[in-house]
Amino acid sequence: MAKEIKHVGRIKNTGEKVAVVFRTVPGESDTALVLRSSQLPDVYHDSLMDLIEKEQAQQTFELGEYMFQNRFPDGTNMLTQMQSTGRLQKVKTSDIEMTPTPVTAIALDELNALIAEQKNTTVDNLYTFVSGAPKASGDTAETVATATETVQPVEQATQPANDGVLSDKDLAKSYRSQADGLYKEAARLRREADDLDPPAKKTTAKAKKEETESA
Repeated sequence: MAKEIKHVGRIKNTGEKVAVVFRTVPGESDTALVLRSSQLPDVYHDSLMDLIEKEQAQQTFELGEYMFQNRFPDGTNMLTQMQSTGRLQKVKTSDIEMTPTPVTAIALDELNALIAEQKNTTVDNLYTFVSGAPKASGDTAETVATATETVQPVEQATQPANDGVLSDKDLAKSYRSQADGLYKEAARLRREADDLDPPAKKTTAKAKKEETESA
């Protein structure tokens, strides 16, 4: 039996292969963000395919989450590199067929409906299951000092500009949010480390001088 692979599909009317980076877009649940994998340079294509097949990518809800945590061989961030080169594009979910195996196909809009039913929610709210996404009410994601802060804040990364790709402003917000989360996580870990093993008090130069004079 062929191994099932998530996040891969094709455009219905052309058969062109795509990687589905985000299955829905906030406020546009009938739209997905995809990469036309056949149009990628070989080095990017091969790296992306290798990434998709990894267990971590198969376990993540959206491919974009895992892409944002990894880099291409040239050192560039996978998700931001695809955005900055205009390769991340919006396509209607009804125009995409997911192909988990060579002999299996299901329309993405139908798959999203099934996933929403399993999660007891609506297709409009599927984006809220992405790590760091804003709540369905529209509130921005709250930053808390837990390990989840190290997951990239993809709510900004999933909001494309009018031309269907991510804007520099969106990416800047994402980077700032990521930096804030990592800073707070580092501070939390530092406090826990100090509680377990309190650091030795530093001896100032003045104190050393006084100790020498009194000796």
